[in-house]
Amino acid sequence: MKHGAMFITFEGIDGSGKSTQARLLANALRTEGYDVVLTREPGGSPGAEEIRSLVLEGDPDRWSAETEILLFTAARRDHLERTILPALAMGKVVVCDRFADSTRMYQGLSRGDLRDVVDQLHALMIGREPDLTLLIDMDPALGLTRAKSRQTSEERFEDFGQALQEQMRAGFLALADEFANRFRIVDGGRSPDAVAQDVTRIALEHMA
Repeated sequence: MKHGAMFITFEGIDGSGKSTQARLLANALRTEGYDVVLTREPGGSPGAEEIRSLVLEGDPDRWSAETEILLFTAARRDHLERTILPALAMGKVVVCDRFADSTRMYQGLSRGDLRDVVDQLHALMIGREPDLTLLIDMDPALGLTRAKSRQTSEERFEDFGQALQEQMRAGFLALADEFANRFRIVDGGRSPDAVAQDVTRIALEHMA
């Protein structure tokens, strides 16, 4: 088993294929001999999964953006303590579907100008950035069509509509500039296999 503690996150708009690519990368790294923990946000630990259902289900106006930021931060703190940090301490690779960049976007940008609040809470309670962030970039109309076709109960954010997705895409691309040292942009509009080849190559280069 290869050891190489590395924290890799996937970001992007809803329906961009992040979850699929996170799973494919985890499988590819295992094939390469790495011990991999595949996880997600919100969630990734029992307590955080309970909070997930609170924030992703129900009416779009169920929570204010401020309350959402606190809920997501609480879930992330539990996830960090119980899943991410212990795995990294054991030399494992952690592959996570969404992390703090999603909160910077969805709560910090889209629902009011709350980015400073998000960053302050992140510094206070989380204090950890990924080693590598893969942004799966995609046309918002295509992403929303894909997301809505999943027919799950977790569609609270998709229900805000395409305008939000367009704002999110622009925001994620701006984040990629802001944190250029750890972000890599991958074109998600291609076949999952083609995207996965790029993702695996980037990850292995980074780990080398």
